[in-house]
Amino acid sequence: MAYGQRDDSGGWRARYKRPDGTLGSKSGFPSERAAENWGNEQEALIRRHMWIDPRDGETPFGTFARELLDALAPRLEPSTLAKYKSHLDSQLLPQWSAWPLIGIFNNYVEIEKWVSELHEDYAESTVASVFATFSTMLNAAVRARCMPANPCSGIRVTSGAYESDRLVANPVQALRAAMRLHHTAGLSGVVLCLMDLYTGARWSELVGQQRHEYDRENRAICIQEPLKEIGGHLFKGGRRVGPGGELEGIPASASQRPKRRGRAAKRGRTKSPAGTRWVPLPPGIATAYETLMHSRDSPWVFCTPDRAPLRRSNFRQRCWRPAWDGVRPDEPRHSRHAPAILSDFSFHEGRHSHNTWMTEDGVPEVARRARLGQKMKGIARVYDHVTPAMTEDLLQSLETRWVKSVASLSVAERAQLLLWIPRLRASLATDEDLIAISSPFAS
Repeated sequence: MAYGQRDDSGGWRARYKRPDGTLGSKSGFPSERAAENWGNEQEALIRRHMWIDPRDGETPFGTFARELLDALAPRLEPSTLAKYKSHLDSQLLPQWSAWPLIGIFNNYVEIEKWVSELHEDYAESTVASVFATFSTMLNAAVRARCMPANPCSGIRVTSGAYESDRLVANPVQALRAAMRLHHTAGLSGVVLCLMDLYTGARWSELVGQQRHEYDRENRAICIQEPLKEIGGHLFKGGRRVGPGGELEGIPASASQRPKRRGRAAKRGRTKSPAGTRWVPLPPGIATAYETLMHSRDSPWVFCTPDRAPLRRSNFRQRCWRPAWDGVRPDEPRHSRHAPAILSDFSFHEGRHSHNTWMTEDGVPEVARRARLGQKMKGIARVYDHVTPAMTEDLLQSLETRWVKSVASLSVAERAQLLLWIPRLRASLATDEDLIAISSPFAS
């Protein structure tokens, strides 16, 4: 039974029994009855398993966040751990480190002010990412019984403006942009652009491809260990990429099937279990991919002249943007003028374009999701499966798009493409009639 007693200041202190049998107390009450009522409320919350120990609520956010990160670190992907540490060091600890958790809970307006200040210094996407990390840690504090609820709930982080529609490239635009990339990135750039649009794989999944991950018999790439950039360093399968593109530690094994389960497959895995997959290539794209592999002896299919894997930022600024945005597109008389193909088109929008192409061609959703490395939703996850016939139809529709895009090139452009990838002559010869019909130069 709770009770009140006099404290040294002349006021009243509440005394109550904690769950472990020890006595808790709180001072500052004006009367014995007020102290007793407060103590009875604490014991009632304890009986309903809703009580939060005031001592835990006084834990500084910085102390709790570091302990939480130490506990989670062994189970987090290196990239996720690096993101959390970056957010803590740059944005969260400078603002909230000394705040007690219960103080954060009782200062909703202070959180709103902090979010507004973040918007003054960072892009909206960055603010959303930092806020998500903060909210995740406060959710953990709620589960640890350090605060009654997460005060981040209901806070509006984004401006709510309408998002611009994703751009979708057609096969001809994809091919012409790929050919432009030859000037800045060589054959690697040409094939990487085509693979982006014709596989829908993510950047990390494509640039992380190594020679042993290609199935020559089935003409399919194996996606199981994407290339990740963490703190300025590249990693594949949990192993750091050293000088000359060599993997430090145990070399990658030429496995015949993607790893899906087990501790050995945990580090450096795909974004989700569904992302570990084989992606078959249409014949024309497979020919281009094999030509690129035969042109070099690096273990990386897509690499720089010094055999190192490509880096996203460098490739985007130096190669990708000029290919799609053009060079001096508003100055047609300039000697370096090249018109835009599809301004602001991003590498990730190649993934959106690929899915759109499959939708236009009537590919079943289960086959589309499997190719993109996504899970089916609902009961379809249990009962829908990809059949060989679906895969064959999908590849045939992609090959048709590829052949038509080649046919739409000018005679000079087509000759240049066949000069870079001579083996395409054999695959395109079977579609000679289609090319003749589709070509704007056909008589």
